[in-house]
Amino acid sequence: MPQLTPKILLLAALMAGNYGAMAQKTADKVKYKKQAMADIQAKYGDYKKVALQIWDYAEVGYKEYKSSALLQNTLKESGFEVQAGVADIPTAFVATYGSGKPVIGILAEFDALPGLGQDSVPQKTMLKGKDSGHGCGHHLFGTASVAAGIEMKKLMAEKHLKGTIKVYGCPAEEGGGGKVYMVRAGLFNDVDVVLHWHPSSENSVEYATTMAVTSAKFRFYGLAAHAAAAPDKGRSALDAVESMDYMVNMMREHIPSDARIHYIITDGGKAPNVVPDYAESFYMIRHYNRDVDKQLFDRVINAAKGAALGTGTRMEYELIDGDYDILPNKTLAIAMQKDLDMVGGVSYTPKEVEFAKKIQSSFNYKVPPVESAALVEALPDKPGFGPASSDVGDVSWTVPTIGLGAATWVPGTPPHSWQATSCGGTDIGIKGMMVAAKTIALTGIDLLTDNDLIVKAKAEFEQAKGPGFQYKAMIGDRKPPLDYRDTKK
Repeated sequence: MPQLTPKILLLAALMAGNYGAMAQKTADKVKYKKQAMADIQAKYGDYKKVALQIWDYAEVGYKEYKSSALLQNTLKESGFEVQAGVADIPTAFVATYGSGKPVIGILAEFDALPGLGQDSVPQKTMLKGKDSGHGCGHHLFGTASVAAGIEMKKLMAEKHLKGTIKVYGCPAEEGGGGKVYMVRAGLFNDVDVVLHWHPSSENSVEYATTMAVTSAKFRFYGLAAHAAAAPDKGRSALDAVESMDYMVNMMREHIPSDARIHYIITDGGKAPNVVPDYAESFYMIRHYNRDVDKQLFDRVINAAKGAALGTGTRMEYELIDGDYDILPNKTLAIAMQKDLDMVGGVSYTPKEVEFAKKIQSSFNYKVPPVESAALVEALPDKPGFGPASSDVGDVSWTVPTIGLGAATWVPGTPPHSWQATSCGGTDIGIKGMMVAAKTIALTGIDLLTDNDLIVKAKAEFEQAKGPGFQYKAMIGDRKPPLDYRDTKK
């Protein structure tokens, strides 16, 4: 048996002390997490009221004055200092609490979608006088993020956590690129990690990339004339829009199969017997590779130019948005997965099961069982590919970022549907919102108590970006398109 010298005894005592300190730190973290989950659940009614008020407001991108004000006031009442109107956007804000490092950012969205003014019932019932609706659940998104920030603040005020929390009020995610302008304004420059989430039909950590996207409005100007008495005197702007659309649709055969191009005609004239002197279309072009996306957008522009030339009209286009693909971070994904597993999924009451099955009966495809809302999906070994786009992408190339999806919609429900809007106005949506709020709060606790986690996430982030990477916004130096939901300037 080796002799127990004073040096060995001292080393043993130090090791025992370290293990004891680590065990106490782990026990404290578990205690804080349980407290956070209990506190958030205790305010279920309060957060439900906030979310449903924003659901009722249903304000579209850059017009979310009441929704933004409600979230700002909720944060102010909880002790946050709020800076409103950031990045030249009236409805954008940054709410801050605490001081020093680390700085943890939480994203909060709140814009609705046009054409989805659905009631909270399990059959298609559009509300009279209400065009817009929360078919992507951003009323839940913003509220859950605020709830998580408030709970992290509470633990800070009780001296359990140290650092800074920043809740970002992010307008116009739906095609308006609010976060892109906030990134460009440098609002994330001092942040160490950003947390976010999104409504979904399942519970999972978003360990995936997304599609880069470019959107633009194409406006054609012609000459008005009587369509029967003097058609030769007119030049139809609608003909130009339709010619452009035809050429782009022909182009689809000759683009990468994983690209996406979609459009609407936002203005096609006012009367069939008047040759339209103005017409407009709104395009979105997507691909997982930003360079390919840019090439496709240039080809769409050329189609617009050709359409104007062939119809004797004049064309202008306005770049509205350009979003990066999301940069995944496995270090953060693993940490958040543990927290989501701890929180668990969504359980329905018998009445909610009945509601859910009625919603599912409206689909013409096979859907997962209603009970799957209670499950948490496993984290994949490799990042996947999400067939959508988000301005979270620009944030993720600026600071390490991680998010999750929570089952706010009945399993099988697609986003941007009347079914999603309906679920979001019920306790089915609120329960999923609470899963997200709790998970974000728990991951925030991890980050504020474990600096090694942040160091490791940043190292992975730098490696993933590659040497020499410099962020450059795809929207250039244009001002935020505060009127992009308007049909005509």
